[in-house]
Amino acid sequence: MKSGKMLFVRIDFKNSEDAVIEKVAIDSAAYLKQLSKGRYLTAGVFGDMATEIIDGAMVVFEAENLAEAQAISDADPVIQSGLYRYELKQWHVMIASAEK
Repeated sequence: MKSGKMLFVRIDFKNSEDAVIEKVAIDSAAYLKQLSKGRYLTAGVFGDMATEIIDGAMVVFEAENLAEAQAISDADPVIQSGLYRYELKQWHVMIASAEK
């Protein structure tokens, strides 16, 4: 993590069980991949990949402050589509495994 940056956790929740998100999910993945080039970012989905039933997602990323973290989240295509909503929390790492 870069000095002066904070970590944030964004948890996404479906707004509708009937939501079809294939196209917007592809756009969201491209957005997050581009965003990860300049900051720490890791993301993944909750659900059963075998059945392709996705319950939600989580993104952990760096930002300067809460306002920037909200702007990053609001610009994600999966959020802009209205198919998902999110909760955003600043995250303070207490324990981290050492790289091997």
